[in-house]
Amino acid sequence: MKHTDECVFVNGEIFTSNLQQPYANAMVVRDSKIVWIGDQADLKDENKDVIDLQGRRVLPGFIDAHLHPLYLAKVSNQISCMPPIVHSIQELIVKIREQIEVEGTQGWMESWGYDEGKLAEHRAPTRWDLDQASTEVPIVITRTCGHSVSVNSKALELAGIHKDTQNPPGGEIDKDSSGVPTGILRENAKDLVKKVMPIETIEDNATTLANLSPKLLAHGITGITEMMAKCEPVDYLEIYNEAKTKGLKQRTVLYYVWEDLIEQPSIDVNRLNKENQIHIGGIKLFSDGSVSGQTAWVETSFIGENENFGIQTTSKEELLAAADAAEQNGIQLVVHAMGEQAIDLIVNTLYEKKGWLTDAPSIRIEHAAMPTKLAISRASEAGIAFVPQPIFLFAEIESYLKNLGTERTKKTYPVKTMLEAGIKVAFSSDAPATAWADPVNPFVGIKSAVTRIAYDGTDTGKDQRIDLPTAITLYTRGAQEVTGIPSVGQLAPGYFADFIVLDRDILNINPVEIDQVYVEETYMNGQLVYQKKVDLV
Repeated sequence: MKHTDECVFVNGEIFTSNLQQPYANAMVVRDSKIVWIGDQADLKDENKDVIDLQGRRVLPGFIDAHLHPLYLAKVSNQISCMPPIVHSIQELIVKIREQIEVEGTQGWMESWGYDEGKLAEHRAPTRWDLDQASTEVPIVITRTCGHSVSVNSKALELAGIHKDTQNPPGGEIDKDSSGVPTGILRENAKDLVKKVMPIETIEDNATTLANLSPKLLAHGITGITEMMAKCEPVDYLEIYNEAKTKGLKQRTVLYYVWEDLIEQPSIDVNRLNKENQIHIGGIKLFSDGSVSGQTAWVETSFIGENENFGIQTTSKEELLAAADAAEQNGIQLVVHAMGEQAIDLIVNTLYEKKGWLTDAPSIRIEHAAMPTKLAISRASEAGIAFVPQPIFLFAEIESYLKNLGTERTKKTYPVKTMLEAGIKVAFSSDAPATAWADPVNPFVGIKSAVTRIAYDGTDTGKDQRIDLPTAITLYTRGAQEVTGIPSVGQLAPGYFADFIVLDRDILNINPVEIDQVYVEETYMNGQLVYQKKVDLV
């Protein structure tokens, strides 16, 4: 579409995510925003640019409320540890050897995405496995959840990890019966290696991010979050602003990790302006790890030979300090929590604290996999939002069944119960932190939420199914309400004309086909920014 002050879109099957007017077939866009939407028959016949939507289904642009864009962009260039590329540790070893032959022995070798449930050996790679690939090149293999890594002996040596190295707070260094590190580092222990890895430049990272932007647009994603933004050694705000000059189009909210703000929690107010395409929206910290990696802080032990309740990674004192810093800066407090004990710690510590924001929830709990009835009730009373990822149960079913069993698995991510309790909920992907080849695809998560059936046909708790319009809403208006990105998430007067055009009518297909839907066109500010097979700059 050529740039004009006003354009009319007609002949569309528009789902608006607006409760007052959920459906329409035409809309008028002026200066980036919708000025009218409704029935085409009510349009005045004026001389305007007209775009025929050809009877196709239109949705608001998706907002991924919990994402790791820079990580996602980087891992796309790393060795994939999951099917259909890798099915076993032995295959992984071969892939690493082949990559080292191509790249040489000067740098670090990274790989992403292993899941014990999808590997033939049904265990994590160890240092001795990875040493078969190389003892000269430091190797780091990140688990799909991002909460654990496996490294070889060279990486352990460079990080100074040996038999006498103690677990850091909130982390575990796995050791064998003789006390020798196995190369598996969980939660904060993985940072011992991360700290000695090479630091990429702002320019390199910005280019990597900009290259990701059209891939997100191809999935209809027009709003994103960066849930692990760093202040040092490189400020992620600078990276994202530079990426914008290189072509990053998504409206973006960054959440600084608490450990970078402890010494100096005050943030420059200019960085917080929500009218900017890129801005700081909150402070992020962790209460536990992951269900699939058995590091979530659970109430009942994970299934296994030994009692294991996961890892607690924060405290009441730290939560209160981070909440005070968030309130001081007028931004959100965002806390990762999956297990019952981790969620309870957050809710019980903060539910009596008065919210400090008026345009979004002051406190968000990320994932909220296993909330208790009391936690749900108190979170609702306190206005605490939950941000679950339906794709987890769909893609990681093997690990959930192994670690929790069938009945506990079915009770995880009780989205229907959350909504019935009045909790604000936003859907997201947490990409790339899930065991799926296309982890950022919203349609996979939507299908999982609507069917509660995993990719292999396993029932993941059908009593928690939600209807399709609700699932779409949680990826659009619901995500806007939780992230606070202004004037997006629904197609209504006064809102930016960020919308997507689908290849089929998602509202009138068999739910099992939802993940087969694809985006034909993506618009931002009423301008075509993506067209299938043709990316427009």
